[in-house]
Amino acid sequence: MSVSRLESVCVFCGSSDAADPQFLSAAAALGRALAGAGLKLVYGGGGVGLMGATARAAHQAGGGVLGIIPDFLLSKERVLEEVEHVVVSNMHERKMMMFDRSDSFVILPGGIGTLEEVVELLSWRRLDLHAKPVVFYNPRNFWKPLFETFQMTVDEKLTPEGFMDSFVAVERIEDVVPALLTWGASDDPADEIRVARMS
Repeated sequence: MSVSRLESVCVFCGSSDAADPQFLSAAAALGRALAGAGLKLVYGGGGVGLMGATARAAHQAGGGVLGIIPDFLLSKERVLEEVEHVVVSNMHERKMMMFDRSDSFVILPGGIGTLEEVVELLSWRRLDLHAKPVVFYNPRNFWKPLFETFQMTVDEKLTPEGFMDSFVAVERIEDVVPALLTWGASDDPADEIRVARMS
């Protein structure tokens, strides 16, 4: 993907207000960074947890924000009324619209819902259904068990070796936007910003 085409970023992340305050702070920092880079945030539409922190900070910093939320989650995830949002009828419609409205993806810490979104996104990547940048924020090796599982499927020849190059991981929140913007700048999109996933 050409960097010049990068206009919007979908963020997948947790919706729990009980998350580590450092995760919530990092989510807000990402929201501000996206706004500062002129990148529109596309997210799950709620006002809670990391997703609420990201969206609220992006909006307050003057960035564009689009929330997409299914009607049955309107009360549970408390839609962020002050930003543009679309109400859909189910989770599948939500994920498809988030995918269609985004040029790239950032994965912050999250629970089972985030895992489900990530696996589907990378499965589509494995099937060559998209070539959009995917960047994990990996504080304290949060995603290490997932990366190890991915590697195990490669080692067992159940997933192609090249799959591990379909995403990059960074340990610092301030490296997320640079990782997105350098994607595709060389033959190996991970050359500039690769972090040792297994360390």
